[in-house]
Amino acid sequence: MKTEGSTVRPATRDEIDIAIEWAAREGWNPGLHDAGCFHATDPGGFLIGLVGGEPVATISAVRYGSDFGFIGFYIVKPEFRGRGHGFRIWSEAMSSLAGRNVGLDGVVDQQDNYRKSGFTLAYRNIRYEGRAMGIAPRPPGIVDLSTL
Repeated sequence: MKTEGSTVRPATRDEIDIAIEWAAREGWNPGLHDAGCFHATDPGGFLIGLVGGEPVATISAVRYGSDFGFIGFYIVKPEFRGRGHGFRIWSEAMSSLAGRNVGLDGVVDQQDNYRKSGFTLAYRNIRYEGRAMGIAPRPPGIVDLSTL
């Protein structure tokens, strides 16, 4: 695995938006304001991997106090996968959370790799989406706030 010429460092606030964009491209559903919330909670909680100054990998390793951390947004650009960039940024993220209980939002295809780092499956979430047909009726008792 060659990661020569690569750098892993904390992401700037603007670079966190790269992770949000990549997550959406992967078909994930990051919240519209997730980046700002994560950055406010832990300004150093997102890492970015760069090759020649180009972003190639992201991960969040957000610290919540001294006892808990959470991993997410673990993404390597498709054309850079299989070259060690993911393992490197993962290792940096895990080191930044040393001594904490750590939760993880991950993808099914990577579960074997998560297990290698000591994670066990707690829940399997299934997300459904679609478009409702027609207009939902207004629930009885709901009034416009301006009329109160």
